[in-house]
Amino acid sequence: MSLLCCYFRRRQLQCIQQQTIQKYSSKMASSTSHNRLSLIPFFVVFLFVVSSSLTPVLSLPTVSDSGHRKPENQTFWPRKEIQKLKRINDYLKKINKPAVKTIQSPDGDVIDCVLSHLQPAFDHPDLKGQKPLDPPERPKGHESTETVTESFQQWTNSGESCPEGTVPIRRTTERDVLRANSVRRYGRKSTRHVRRDSSANGHEHAVVFVNGEQYYGAKANLNVWSPHVTDAYEFSLSQIWVISGSFGNDLNTIEAGWQVSPELYGDNYPRFFTYWTTDAYQATGCYNLLCSGFVQTNNRIAIGAAISPRSSYNARQFDIGLMVWKDPKHGHWWLEFGSGLLVGYWPAFLFSHLRSHANMIQFGGEIVNSRSSGYHTSTQMGSGHFAEEGFGKAAYFRNLQTVDWDNNLLPLNNLHLLADHSNCYDIRQGRNNVWGTYFYYGGPGRNVKCP
Repeated sequence: MSLLCCYFRRRQLQCIQQQTIQKYSSKMASSTSHNRLSLIPFFVVFLFVVSSSLTPVLSLPTVSDSGHRKPENQTFWPRKEIQKLKRINDYLKKINKPAVKTIQSPDGDVIDCVLSHLQPAFDHPDLKGQKPLDPPERPKGHESTETVTESFQQWTNSGESCPEGTVPIRRTTERDVLRANSVRRYGRKSTRHVRRDSSANGHEHAVVFVNGEQYYGAKANLNVWSPHVTDAYEFSLSQIWVISGSFGNDLNTIEAGWQVSPELYGDNYPRFFTYWTTDAYQATGCYNLLCSGFVQTNNRIAIGAAISPRSSYNARQFDIGLMVWKDPKHGHWWLEFGSGLLVGYWPAFLFSHLRSHANMIQFGGEIVNSRSSGYHTSTQMGSGHFAEEGFGKAAYFRNLQTVDWDNNLLPLNNLHLLADHSNCYDIRQGRNNVWGTYFYYGGPGRNVKCP
C-alpha cells in the first residue's frame, strides 16, 4: 500500500470512529443510568480496538521538507504530507522508466530492463532523441577480455538477464526516497570538499593522489569488502576520483567504485556505484542513474546493484577492475568494469573543466563520521583492519595507472598519501613487479587511539 493510500485510509478510520462515538453518545444520553453503566465496558473496548487499528498509520516515520525527521507516533499535517508524497510520486514516475522485463534479485532489489534510448540520461535536453554511442578506442597498454560474461553482481544469480537493446536499472522505491533528508537531495552527496581534512564536515579519507599534470583517465583493481556501517546516515566507500577545477564551487569530479550506504540503498551490501558533479556537489550530478547524465551502454551491469562475491578476512580475496578514460575522438569519459565490460559514459558537455582534462587523480577510501553517539564512529573503512595487516586482511588497490594525452596507460609518478585521521584509518604504499604501484588502507574507526 502506498503512503498516500495509507493517509486516506487513516482519515476514513477517523471518520468511522467519530461517527460511532456520536452514535453511542446519543444512545447513552437517552438511556437510564443503569443502561449507561452497562454500555461503558463495551464502549471502552470498542475505542481500544478502533484506536489500535489506527496505530500503524499514525506511527509512520516522516521527514519534513526542511530535512529534519519527525518523531514517530506524531500525526503529520495532511497538506504538507500530501504535497511531499506527490513530489515523491512525481520523481518516481520520472526516474523509473517503463520496463520490457523485470527481474527480482535475491537481495530484494527489483531490476528493470529498460530500452536503452529511454534510460534517464536521455531526459537531458542535450541528449533527447539520441541513442548511446558505439564503444571508443581503449587506452594503449590496456589488456581487456572482450569475451568476459560474468558481471559479479547479485541480481544475475537468479539466472535472468536483460535482452539486447536494454539496460538493467535498479528500481527506486518510496522507501528509498523517504530515507533521504529531502526529495531534492535524494541521490546526491552532501556539499563538501574533496581531499581535505574533514573533521568539520564528518568525511574522512585514506587516499593516494597525483596532481600537477594533465590526466585523461585512471585505472586500478580494488578488492571488495562488506565494512560495517554503524549509523543509518553514514557510508563507507572505496573508489577512483577523476578531478578538475579548483576546490571551490567549480569543482568537477567523476567517481566510480563500491560503497555500503544504508541511507541510499536500505541495506549493508557493497554496491557498484558511480557519481559526478560539476559544481562541488551543490546542484548538479548524482549517484548512478538517479538523474540525467551518465549514459549506460551495457545490458549486464546494473549500477547500484550489490557485488558478489566479496573478500573474507584471512581467506579468499575478490577484486574488481575499474577504468575511467577520456575518448580521444569525442571527448566523453567512459567507464569500464571488471575485465572489459564497458558500462557507459559521461558526456563531455556535462562538465566545465573536465571537458578538457583532469588535474588530479585520487584512489582510496572514504567514510562519514557523524558522531551521532558523541564520539568517533565505529564505521569501518575497507576491511575494517589497518593497512599494516597486509594481504588477506586489509583492503587494497593494485596496478594503479593514469592515462596521458595520447591515450597511453602509464604507471603513477610523484604519488602522495593522505590519511585524515591515521589513528582511525591509515594507508601504506608499495610497489612490485606483479602489482605495480599498490597500497593497503582502512581501519576500524573508533578504538583506544581514535576516541
